Amino acid sequence: MDARDVFVTGGTGYLGKSLIAALLARGHRVCALVRKQSLSRLPDGVDVVVGDALDSASYADQVPRGCVFVHLIGVAHPSPAKAREFETVDLASVRASVHAATTASAAHFVYVSVAHPAPVMHAYIAARIAGEALIRESGLAATILRPWYVLGPGHRWAYALLPVYAVLERLPTMRDSALRLGLVRRAQMIAALVTAIEEAACGTRILDVPAIRRAGVT
Repeated sequence: MDARDVFVTGGTGYLGKSLIAALLARGHRVCALVRKQSLSRLPDGVDVVVGDALDSASYADQVPRGCVFVHLIGVAHPSPAKAREFETVDLASVRASVHAATTASAAHFVYVSVAHPAPVMHAYIAARIAGEALIRESGLAATILRPWYVLGPGHRWAYALLPVYAVLERLPTMRDSALRLGLVRRAQMIAALVTAIEEAACGTRILDVPAIRRAGVT
């Protein structure tokens, strides 16, 4: 496995810190975008770029050329009440990231989207679909991961739904929806992200919930 230059936005978040630690442990060179007030939250060993995730001009010239660009910015604990933030943070940040990645001739763009279609969270899904469209339109080689809900510290309430999912996945009429909108563990997401980063992409590759589970751990 060759070491990669990896640029990460959202490196201090729910997935970001664990992902960076995993990448460093595997010998990759990691550079993370961070706000000045969050510098202390990044793991040791990461190169730091101080900038504004909503403004590509604040950091684009510091993105390593030909890197793998990983976009993890998003509103914490999404809910229907945060519909406006999905436009001003989630979508605005991926727009900035795509511009920065294109400017740096990134070799691969990795994006955490969301499973769809779904009967709830319409504004959140719309913003993520729009983000996917921006990536496709850019012409960047990309991997798009589509989890529904990521179980882990601070995100444990949905563990109670695991028995329900186990039943639904066995019903022929519900199986496809239950798998598409299934739950994944944070360790599975990190493993899937690492796999995506280490594998070259051509065009746009989609990792749905079953693919994330296969790439991860049980």
